[in-house]
Amino acid sequence: MSKILVIDDELDILALVKNALQKDGHLVTIAESPKRVELSSLNRFNLLLLDVMMPDIDGFAYCQKVRNLVDCPILFITAKTLEADVMYGLGLGADDYIKKPFGIGELRARVNAHLRRETREKRNILAVSGLEFNLAAKEVSVNEQRLSFTKIEYGICEFLVKNRGQVFTKEQIYDAVCGYDAEGDSFTIAVHIKNIRAKLALYKLATISTVWGIGYKWD
Repeated sequence: MSKILVIDDELDILALVKNALQKDGHLVTIAESPKRVELSSLNRFNLLLLDVMMPDIDGFAYCQKVRNLVDCPILFITAKTLEADVMYGLGLGADDYIKKPFGIGELRARVNAHLRRETREKRNILAVSGLEFNLAAKEVSVNEQRLSFTKIEYGICEFLVKNRGQVFTKEQIYDAVCGYDAEGDSFTIAVHIKNIRAKLALYKLATISTVWGIGYKWD
């Protein structure tokens, strides 16, 4: 079962989509406007379906606003089918277009295809804060450009990303990355984090915050 958010200002479309996707066992949340959805709740969804033409904020603007907040597929449901519109939407970070009017079979098939692909890819890929972590290769990249992180720098980033929002001391980070039996000094964590920040600053990314008197966290 996947959690799907559908945003469309047409109540009949919301009802139609919700009924169709529930038949596949998905948990579907609907909203008439993006303003009815708390940004902090978006991470719990496995896929977003957005109408493009809405009165409060259109789907293009909303996609651009939330794309860096979520790493799940975003699909547009829209009557705007000109090639320029499609290219623009995909350029904002959307994964697919479902053109109105659409068939229920097509809707279910395309949604489920994206969910299956996401399930396969997320075993090894983690996208967050503008970065893409290849968990199998132990690499991190920005816009498909691999960053030159050392093994420890990568380990620090992966640990903090997987525990995003939590604060850890230098000792906790050192033990998690290097192991409890490692021989070294936890104070070197501060040096590694300084180097990480310098490398990310080249891409105008600031992701690791210092919590004074405690330690560090990934924002």
